[in-house]
Formats: sequence, structure tokens, C-alpha cells
Amino acid sequence: MNPMTRLNPMARLALSCALLVGAAVQAQPRSFDIAAGELKAALDAYAAQSGTQLIYKIEDVRGRSSKGLKRSASAEDALLQLLEGTPLSVRRDVSGAVVIFVEPPPNPEKRVQDEVSTLGTVVVSASRRREPVREVPMQVNVIGGERLNRDGARSLSDYLANEAGIDVKSSGGAGVGAVSIRGVSTGAQTIATVGIYVDDVAFGTSGPYANGGQMALDMGSLDLNHIEVLRGPQGTLYGAGAMGGLLKYVTNEPDTYELSGKLSLGSSTTRGGRASHALGAVVNVPLKEDVAGLRVSAFDDRVGGSTDTVGPAGRADSDGGNTHGARVSLQVAPGNRLKLRLTGTTQQISRDGTDFVDYEVSGRPVEGDRLRRLRAGEPYRVKIELLSADLEYDFGWARFNAIGSKQRIRSELNLDLSAGYLPLLQSLGLSLGSTPVSNALALDKSTQELRLTSKGDKQLEWLAGLYIDHERSDNQQAVTSSLPDGTPGPLLATAALPAEYRELALYGDLTWKFEHGLALTGGLRVARNKQHYVQHSDGLMLGGAQSIDANSSDTSRTWLLTARYALDARSDLYARAATGYRPGGPNAVLRSATTGEPLAPPTFQPDTLTSVEAGYKADLLDKRLSLEAALFDIRWKDLQQFMPVNGVSVIVNAGAAHVRGAELAASWRPDEHWTLAGNAALIDAKLSEDAPGLGAAAGARLPSSARFAATLSASYAFALAGYPSYLGLTQRYVGQRNAGFEGSAAMPLYRLPAYAMTDLQAGIDFKRASLALFVRNLFDKPAQLGSISAVQALGGPAWVSLARPRTLGATLTLPF
Repeated sequence: MNPMTRLNPMARLALSCALLVGAAVQAQPRSFDIAAGELKAALDAYAAQSGTQLIYKIEDVRGRSSKGLKRSASAEDALLQLLEGTPLSVRRDVSGAVVIFVEPPPNPEKRVQDEVSTLGTVVVSASRRREPVREVPMQVNVIGGERLNRDGARSLSDYLANEAGIDVKSSGGAGVGAVSIRGVSTGAQTIATVGIYVDDVAFGTSGPYANGGQMALDMGSLDLNHIEVLRGPQGTLYGAGAMGGLLKYVTNEPDTYELSGKLSLGSSTTRGGRASHALGAVVNVPLKEDVAGLRVSAFDDRVGGSTDTVGPAGRADSDGGNTHGARVSLQVAPGNRLKLRLTGTTQQISRDGTDFVDYEVSGRPVEGDRLRRLRAGEPYRVKIELLSADLEYDFGWARFNAIGSKQRIRSELNLDLSAGYLPLLQSLGLSLGSTPVSNALALDKSTQELRLTSKGDKQLEWLAGLYIDHERSDNQQAVTSSLPDGTPGPLLATAALPAEYRELALYGDLTWKFEHGLALTGGLRVARNKQHYVQHSDGLMLGGAQSIDANSSDTSRTWLLTARYALDARSDLYARAATGYRPGGPNAVLRSATTGEPLAPPTFQPDTLTSVEAGYKADLLDKRLSLEAALFDIRWKDLQQFMPVNGVSVIVNAGAAHVRGAELAASWRPDEHWTLAGNAALIDAKLSEDAPGLGAAAGARLPSSARFAATLSASYAFALAGYPSYLGLTQRYVGQRNAGFEGSAAMPLYRLPAYAMTDLQAGIDFKRASLALFVRNLFDKPAQLGSISAVQALGGPAWVSLARPRTLGATLTLPF
């Protein structure tokens, strides 16, 4: 539960009296250095630094946050600030210790009112320090894990659906998609423009040949604490690929105090599709109180299909499948200074087929609503394994973190490109029945990071780090065929693309805090990468056997400048300038079968981005109203882009782009029942230079970005038969987006229409069990979420991913 209420006047008076009676020395100011984060950790630090004995129940402070304290204050004022935003009261017992407790509400209706009276303090680690989100000088969205489960969100596109200005382009279903933020996208990504982290571990590839641009991590939401979305380039602190922003999955840490857990049962039905079922369990075991804890979670999600296919490989509900996974986390803290967390995560997404529907360029479905013609099946599988270790040591003057990880990604993707290849091959005299394409990927990655972060200081804060990344990938691709009678045909093309990526980076930042609320930050990162790439290709479509062995290297520098000015204790202005990049690399160079000339340059260059942003953040009306606003201007040059040549994709640097826009978000709790929230984004993302390789001219809109998007939500909390309950409604609008570029033959234009969707939520908490009901896509809109133009370039239809039809579901959670 989020902290909801601040200390009332009586609690403030009680605390004042308690501390004054305890000892006169408590009134004397002293220096406190208490980091923002978990309330328990803050209270323990307060007790050590103030000499005050505190008594409290673990369950009263568990799950609550504190914004910390880094200044001189009396013991009374210090404790007031640490408890601000929580429903906790204080008194002094006969021993003289200060007791912190939750005042029980007189009735259930009052309990509901207490839980929703104000907006709680949200603590994030966006800047590699734990601090209240309002004090971070950039736009950060926080999406709670419990909220995702409550709303029936089952995939990454669901998680981010209500965040205006963020797009998830599906490449056929869960686990195969790309995230873009603020319009920083070229549609067909070489390397992702949004970085992905799991806790403090970089996830996925930084190189160009391991499908990083179309396989954003789609993590199950069970036992997920929250998701942080950082808008704007994060190259200085998070490195390669985070040029558009960052997506960070934050998991729940083990609790070293109490045995607890939960069982989650979910079921839903989709109009015109099959039912879906979900089962999940979490168990937390304290191995030694306040020293060691173990947390285990597992889930199995059976997803019913909702798209039908026709033709030789046709079947009903062809995009159904399964997602299952587990996580084990061990945390050991043998003393006040040392903490070690070991975590292992595994997850597999399997689908019987993609969710694509064939559309004409005019926007009409080729075969009918939610229908796709297939000559070959399109099953796919994505499996991840992630092991990580995070060692933290508090030197007193600084905090040291050593983070290591190993990850394995295995994927098998299949697509039917018959609609594009068959006419081309027929013109060459080959009569075939189908031309499926397969792609098998194996990625092994290890990372090490060493980071030293200063403790909070009145004037100066700093951070310094070292990052090492080593990746090996093997990308096996094949274009096979069958004859019209169904028997196997000739092998048309094969390509083996083993690659190696190494990176070494140094980074750091420095923050100087002036008087009168001004803080300035400067940061720098220098990264050096080396890549080795081998290409073995063969087949009729590629002009016979070819082999290439190539190397590349480059050094990239990113920087960060921010200024934050506190107008008062509840509102800030900020300005931010930052850069990001994607590494260059060796190219998939093929030679023309007729001329023998290379079809692309031997290497492609890094693309770089510079963003300037100004914003305002405030918690107003006694923390009942939260406001955020930002204006941004982005200059992006040397855009990396896939370009198909003779049916094969090569990578080119294609021109430059200019993105500018505005964002607004607000959340308001006018009384104890209602919560109203909304966010909107206005984005103008265009090419600023001609891109000759693509055939796109300056002024063409970038793919996957709507000029306008907005979300509004309302929630009403009340007591039903004495139990806390809620009703909710969410309405979102996404404007027209382009897939491909206007005027481009290599990436033909397809326009994704604007859409509006409505979701409903309801629930009740019986304490021993809670029930959440949801309706997604209430009016059953066939919203087009993304499109791939690969077959369009060959004369075939556009492949379009649609939103799931109206889905009604329920989730029963049994805590213990």
C-alpha cells in the first residue's frame, strides 16, 4: 500500500511532546544523512544518528517509503520529515522510547478515506540514487505492479498503454516488439532506442545482429514492484541504446522479517476468441531475522487466441499460447553496512502464431476482420534466463555497488513471406507453394558494473562507475520453400551471422547544491566498443555461397547537464540537456549476383541524439494534486535504418531527424473517494534531411509516433459491506501514426488510424482475499497497434497487429 496521509496536527503535537520529554538534547540541531527509500531503513538510520530508541511493528512500516533527510535538524523535525506522507502516529512509552504506530480507523469507511486522502511519495532510482520522483530533474513515469495485475495487463503493450507519448510496436505478439519514447523511432529498429533494465542490470543486446530492435523484454508482472519509465536520452548513466529513454523493471526484494506470500488465480474471456487462465504464487521466507531472506515466485499464463488464419496453414485462434516463468531471490545483510542480493529469473513466451492481420495500403483488411492468409505456420518462442548479483557496501562517506550478471536469450521466430516472395520468384521461373522464413537466435551476455555513490551532502553529491559488457550471439536465418503439392522445395537462402560485442565504459556525474534551492548537475560517459562479425550465406536468392569476416570499433561520448530550482518545498523547475547514442558496427554486406559490387558500406556509423528539455513538477493542495509538465526538443543525426536490397536487409545511416513536443500529467484527489488522473503528449517527429537510401524526403514523419495522445482515468473508493472497494474507468486516445516513410519504396508507408479505447476496473479487498474485475477494450475497437512493411516492399499486404478484442476477466488474490 502506498503511504497516503501526512501527520495530522495532533500527531505532530504528540511527537513534539514525546521528544521534548525524552531529553532536552533532542531539541538541538544535528546533521542527518538519511537516504530516500524504504521507511524501515530510514528509521534505522535515524535511530543511529539521533540516539533515539524507536519501537515499531515491521508490518506498520513495510512497503512504505520516506523521502529521506540530508540536512541539519532537531530530532523532532527530522522524524517528522521521515514520517511525512504516512499514516503513522507516535507516542512515548514508559521506558522513554518513541513508539511509532498506526492509529486504527474507527470504522471501515474511515479506513477507505485514510487510504486515499493524499498522493503518496514515490521513490525511484532513475538517477542511480533513491530519491522522490518529484525531485528527479526529468520526466519519470512509475507504473505499480499491483496496479498492472488489478487492471488485467498481461503484456508490455498493456503495461505502457496508458502512458501518452510512449509506443509499443508489436512485431507479431507478446515478446516480439519495440518500445519508442517521444517519437525516437525509425520503425524497423537495428538496435533498440530504449534501454531495458531489470533492477540494476542492463538487459538485452547492444549490438546490431541479435534482434535487439524487435525483442523488448516483456516480463510477467507477478511480484513486480513497479516499472520506471525514464523519458529522454539516458546515455550518461545507462549507456548504449538508451537514446530515447529507459524502461526499468523493479522487482520486490526479499523481506527478512516475516513469512508471507500470495496465490493469484486469474481467468478471462475474449470476444470471438478463447478463454485465458493465469496462475501465480509468491512465497517469502525470512531465513534469519533482519539478516537473510528468500523470495520465490512462479507463474503460468495460458493465453487464448483471438486471430484466425485461412489458407493451407489456416487455423482458428492461431495466436494462442503460453507464458510461464519463475524468480528466486536471496538477500543477505550480515551487518549494517553490507548487503548482498542474488537473483535468478527465467521466462518463456510461446505462441502458436503471430497476431498479424493482412491489410491493404488503403486500410481495408484483405481477408476480413481479424483474418490472415497463411501458406506456412508462424509459431515462435522467446526464452530468457537472467542471473544477477548485487553487492552493496556502505563506507559511511559513500555507497559501493558491484553488480554482475549473466543472461541467455534463445528465440525461434517463423514468418510466412509467401505473399512477397512467391510473385518475385515466379517472375524468375520458379513455381512454389510457400516461402517461410525462420530465424533462430542465441545470445549470451555478461556484464559487470562497479559504482561508487557519495552519501548525501549539504552541497556536493557525486557518482562514478565502470561498466563492462561482453556479448556473443549467433543468428541463423533461412528462407525455405515448398512446392505447390506441399513437398519440400529448394533452399532459397541461408545466413549464419555469429557476432561478438565488447564494451568498456567509464561514467560519472557531479551535483552542486547552492543556497536558495538551486542544484546543478554535470555528467560524462566515455564508452569504447569492439565488434567482430562473421557472415556465411548461401542460396539461390543470395547468388551462391559468400563468407565475410569483419571488425569494427568506435568510441562514443555522452554528456548530461541539469539544473533544478526548488520554488518552494512542494514545487520545482528544471532544465535538462542530454545526449544518447547507438553503437555503429560491421555491416551485413552482400555482393550483387550480377555486378559483384557490395550492396552496402562495410560498416555503419553510430547515430547520436541531443535533447534539450525544460519542465515543472509540483505536489499541491496539501499533496492532493500532482502536476508535471515538460517541453522538449530533440536533434537526431545519422539515423541507423534497415534497408532491404534484393530481399535482404542491410544497415545504412539515413539522414537526420528533428523531434519536438510537450507533455502534461496530473493526478488529483479532491476528496476521500475520488482519484482523477490524466496525461497527454504532443509530438512532432520528422526527418530534417533527405534520406536517399530510403527514398524519404525531409519533412516525412517518423514511424510509430502519434502527433497527439492522451489518457484520462477516474477511480472511486468506498466501503462495500465494510470492505474497501473501488470502481475505475480509463479512457485513452492515440492519434494516427505512420508505419514506414512517405515516398519510400524500401519502407512503404502504411497509416495506422487513430483510435480510442475504454477500460473498466472494479474490486474489493476482504483482507484474507481480494477480487479484481476488469474489462479491457469495452467497445471492442479493432485498434491497429503496429505494422510491418517488409512484405509491402515486395508487393504484398501490410502486416498489422490489432488490439485484443473486448476481454472480461477476474483475478483472485489470496495473501498469507
